[in-house]
Amino acid sequence: MDQAFSFFNSNYHLVTIVILSIFLGIEVISRVPAVLHTPLMSGANAIHGVVIIGAIIVMGEAPEGDMVSLVLGFLAVVLGTLNVVGGFVVTDRMLEMFGKKKKK
Repeated sequence: MDQAFSFFNSNYHLVTIVILSIFLGIEVISRVPAVLHTPLMSGANAIHGVVIIGAIIVMGEAPEGDMVSLVLGFLAVVLGTLNVVGGFVVTDRMLEMFGKKKKK
């Protein structure tokens, strides 16, 4: 617990930036019209491939025995992969709406 407090005390400005960016992201996304929401979010989810690469780098550079970095990196890889796959699924379903109808 002391490590968490010392991390926060030494990096409070970075934590503040992350919290403010969360609020800013919520405000920006809430103002996007519903018609544009699906294409924008599917494209943004595909960009999360960068998160996967970053998480793999964090896991590779983690010091021996640093389980926090490994667990957070693994969690980021799993969640980033789900986000990327979900973005492509949404994009595929959206593009099917504009395709030609198949005759039975």
